[in-house]
Parts: sequence; C-alpha cells; structure tokens
Amino acid sequence: MNLTDCYRLLGLNSEASTAEIKKSYRRLARKYHPDINGSNQQAQAKFIELTEAYKLLLSAVNTPRIPASQAAKQTQKQDTNVIWQQPRVTKVVRTSKDKENQQQAPPELSLSELQIKWSAYKQLQQLLKSRKFARAIALAEALAQRFPQDPEVRQWNAIAYSSWGRQLVSDRQLDKARIYLKKALRTDPHNRSLWIEVERDFRRIEQML
Repeated sequence: MNLTDCYRLLGLNSEASTAEIKKSYRRLARKYHPDINGSNQQAQAKFIELTEAYKLLLSAVNTPRIPASQAAKQTQKQDTNVIWQQPRVTKVVRTSKDKENQQQAPPELSLSELQIKWSAYKQLQQLLKSRKFARAIALAEALAQRFPQDPEVRQWNAIAYSSWGRQLVSDRQLDKARIYLKKALRTDPHNRSLWIEVERDFRRIEQML
C-alpha cells in the first residue's frame, strides 16, 4: 500500500493535516469496527486496511526523510516475526566478511519508497508463512526489480527461492527443487548462512536418489 492509496482510503487529499487524518480515521473506524459489524468479513478487512493506512500516513506526516539503512534498522526492531523465521533458516545474518563482499551500499530511499518496501516485506512474510511460495516469489522478484541494488531485498528474494526449493524437496520434486535452490545462491551469493542451509537441502536430495 502506497501513500496515495492511504489518502484515498481515508477520504483525504495529500495536504491533510495530522488532525484531519486522525478525525477521518476515527469516523471510519467506528463505521467498520468488528465490535459493530460482528462477523462481517468485509467490514473486518476494511477496518484492518484503514488502520494500516492510518499508521502509514501518521508516519509519513510526522517522520522526516531518513537514510534507508537507519529506517531499516528501526523497522526490523519493530518486527518480531521476520521472514527468515521459516523452517531451518531461523535468521540470516551477514558476517563482517560478507559485508565486505557487498559491491554497493543500499541507496537512500524516499519515505514513500520505504513505505512500499516494508509494506511488501510484511506481505512477503505472510505469504511464506502460509506457504504460498509462487506468490511470494512473484512479489520478491517484483520488489527486486524496483530496488535492484538493495541488499535486504536481494536477501528476501533469495529466501523466497530457498523456501520454495526446500518445499519442493519435501514434495520430492527434486529437479525443480535444484533449480530454485541454485537461484537462491545466485541471488545472494555472499550469504554464508544461506549457503549452509541450501547445502543441507542438496544433501537431502542426494539421500533421496
């Protein structure tokens, strides 16, 4: 969800003040609140969407432009369920040597770009948790096309590939599994933790043959 969508959902223009954003959210939240609408799934979905839009707009109005690296650290501290809390890839951590191998530093992103990036990150989390791997890969690849030099996006893309590859191993679709495991390594070649996990998957494939 981008900022334009947020303003549209709350019925506001891009010049709306913090007070106007809060007032519009309170009005719409009362209308769509689950306590009022009971088991109405559409109303519940609308309430969640409005709440997300409200939080993003408050962040945009009250937060100045900041470097991408600083914003990423702040967001990661808030996220307790990160994507690499999938089976076995508990946390992908880059060592100092891995960092030295990175050819380019993350570009500085505008606030709207950061919102797009981290909104997509949350969607990717949910897709991987629900094992919707094809959709997760499509999202990760689209994100990589938009932010081709961002090492975090590259890491997420590799994790999507490796997660799908691991599932394919479990499903005994071994040829297809190899393709995605190799794509994971090509996408994030300096990630030692990823290499370790993928090597384990290749050993599983060898044991099945």
